[in-house]
Amino acid sequence: MANAIRALAMDAVQAANSGHPGMPMGAADMATVLFSRFMKIDPSKPNWPDRDRFVLSAGHGSMLLYALHYLLGYEDMTIEQIKNFRQLGSITAGHPEHGHALGVETTTGPLGQGISTAVGMALAERMQAARFGADVVDHYTYVIASDGDLMEGISHEAISLAGHLKLSKLIVLYDDNGITIDGSLDLSESGDALMRFKAAGWNASRIDGHNPEEIAIAIERARTSDKPTLIACRTVIGYGSPNKQGKASSHGAALGADEITLARETLGWGHEPFHVPAEVVEEWRAVARDGARAQAQWKARFDQLSSEKQQEFERRLEGTLPASFAKTLNEYKKKLSSDRPSWATRKSSEEALNVINAIIPETVGGSADLTSSNNTRSKDQKAVTPSDFSGSFIHYGIREHGMAAAMNGIALHKGFIPYSGTFLVFTDYCRPAIRLAALMKQRVIHVMTHDSIGLGEDGPTHQPVEHLASLRAMPNLYVFRPADAVETVECWQLALEAHETPSVLALSRQNLPTVRTTHTDENLCARGGYELSPANGPAKVTLIGTGSEIEIALAAQKLLEAEGTPTRVVSMPCVELFEAQSKDYKKKMLGEGTVKVAIEAAIQYGWDRYIGPDGAFIGMTGFGASAPAKDLYKHFNITAEAAVASAKACLKA
Repeated sequence: MANAIRALAMDAVQAANSGHPGMPMGAADMATVLFSRFMKIDPSKPNWPDRDRFVLSAGHGSMLLYALHYLLGYEDMTIEQIKNFRQLGSITAGHPEHGHALGVETTTGPLGQGISTAVGMALAERMQAARFGADVVDHYTYVIASDGDLMEGISHEAISLAGHLKLSKLIVLYDDNGITIDGSLDLSESGDALMRFKAAGWNASRIDGHNPEEIAIAIERARTSDKPTLIACRTVIGYGSPNKQGKASSHGAALGADEITLARETLGWGHEPFHVPAEVVEEWRAVARDGARAQAQWKARFDQLSSEKQQEFERRLEGTLPASFAKTLNEYKKKLSSDRPSWATRKSSEEALNVINAIIPETVGGSADLTSSNNTRSKDQKAVTPSDFSGSFIHYGIREHGMAAAMNGIALHKGFIPYSGTFLVFTDYCRPAIRLAALMKQRVIHVMTHDSIGLGEDGPTHQPVEHLASLRAMPNLYVFRPADAVETVECWQLALEAHETPSVLALSRQNLPTVRTTHTDENLCARGGYELSPANGPAKVTLIGTGSEIEIALAAQKLLEAEGTPTRVVSMPCVELFEAQSKDYKKKMLGEGTVKVAIEAAIQYGWDRYIGPDGAFIGMTGFGASAPAKDLYKHFNITAEAAVASAKACLKA
């Protein structure tokens, strides 16, 4: 059974003349034991809620996963797909991609992300079991990880969090082959991985990764533990290749036709390329039938739940929001327009969450040790602890990398809508996981506060200036920068309704006035940009702002109007949604024939497409400074007076 994996991996990489044969060949024994004796999956129902999750964190060894799926009988993983490994249009991409092939639980490839995402999956399993009971939620999360996964910094954060929370149903098989691309692992590593995991609160042991009984005993022991477990499986990379096994040369290149012939002889695999004997396929398909029986037994237990509980379980898995959601938020928005609070948008977000979390029980919040700064914990949220997973707030600790990846895992597991917070400047730490969420089309919400020089005295290390532009450059990511409490609620609604798009909410530290004082049932932020304040007559100037700078735009409008220059203000809380509008709408909002001045306390990059060559930008040209916020806005000339002067200069030009 293991040699079938090795042969398919050799053949597919050779046909593509591209790929990584060594890892699948070395890890084939541990994968075979795991899937044939322990994994609870049903390939005929790949999204069965109580299936075990498998994450190939060593995503470069993707042929291991594709071979498994072909042998187990996933309907989309045909031998033709194996033959088209790494080719345009195939589902057998160079690294596993969630949403492309059935049963791929997460996109992996960037090392460290897989194991860290798996922590979120294991956490979601515990939280879901606390809500619906062990009769319907009782599954494991298994990972195959490489040396590279354990060396990447994100893995340190992830294993620390998993150990603290005692995620005992998380089991990591470490492909301990001692080889990296450059050569022997000892070129760059002399630490003790097992001691590191033990120090983080894990079980850790080393076994022979080519001994099926040792592998099985270790996994069985891990399944009865009260801690997460690392099993270091000592393997030989490229196992079976007589001239390349144990060498870096088998890592990232085809073995070559002659070497594959020798490997077939060494392994005793006397079959043509891409051919697996019927009796071997049958052994694998028997594993799948065992999984189908387990799924049927689960369905019988699920049917014992009350119809109300079944419906709620399924609603959360489907990701649909409660029927009362939109109406409740609209009523709250109406109250805000009437009350007109002067809140920082981080405070507006907190108040919105008090409403949202009360009506959407599947939201799971958190913060990277900045709860009181991010305001991400609503008034009735109970914290998740190692002994009680019924809460809905996670103390992620100072682990932004791990937090963002764990949220991806929670979203991928399904049943929850994860959100958490840190400072906007630290999206740099979260970016790889945010990018994967965008790539995988996952609803993950990042509450990023302290969104500009307006945070003041903490200075340029904490003042994001380039972050809005860089995040807006990422495909399939919504970047929201609301101007007041009303826009904040609307942006939260849009983020929650975005089933296939992650979101970043960039929120202010400083207090801001309510600018939306007339209620409308329509979610104006859904257009991305809209006219907030019209001109008194045919407009000559259009001021475009976001977030805290809308206040400046409105003040500049007042000054220009007083001087007889009709001026309109456009609020643009989400550039991505604005870009999705029709050409006619965008032309109308940008004000054809008017001078355009954009105002944002960030760098100009990206704004030229709206202001054009004859417009002006009021914002940052470099890093910030340490001082009170009001002094900084004056110092960097981000003022109503500066906007007026720029508009006048453009009108005269």
